Amino acid sequence: MYTFKKEERLCNKRLLEKLFHKGSSFLCYPYRVSWIMAEAEQPVPVQVVFPVPKKRYKHAVDRNLIRRRMREAYRLHKQQNLYSFLNEANIKLSLSLSYIGKEIEPYPVMEKKMLKLFVQLCDLVANEKPQPIN
Repeated sequence: MYTFKKEERLCNKRLLEKLFHKGSSFLCYPYRVSWIMAEAEQPVPVQVVFPVPKKRYKHAVDRNLIRRRMREAYRLHKQQNLYSFLNEANIKLSLSLSYIGKEIEPYPVMEKKMLKLFVQLCDLVANEKPQPIN
């Protein structure tokens, strides 16, 4: 239940390119969320990537710390706040959670914002329901 497996990571360059060029996005500071409906063959409800800009955070240890905190908040709350909604609606997503904050936030703040982001994303997906792009 509280896992984050390889299948859940978005690694496909073609899908990443499609996500950033044709996907929808919104801000939920300190995150910028890009999402797109995925093909039905996807093994899990959401495939996600956690980019942290090298331009803003020069040191790899800082980028890794932010990425670890984001992954942990996502891993703990995805099932009840995101997967349950998507499984009910039979929707599959490709998702990018980019960190755009100016400073490294403490974990409780990142977790709280992640929960807010899930609510916002579910509302957008429910209201929009675009056709999947193959």
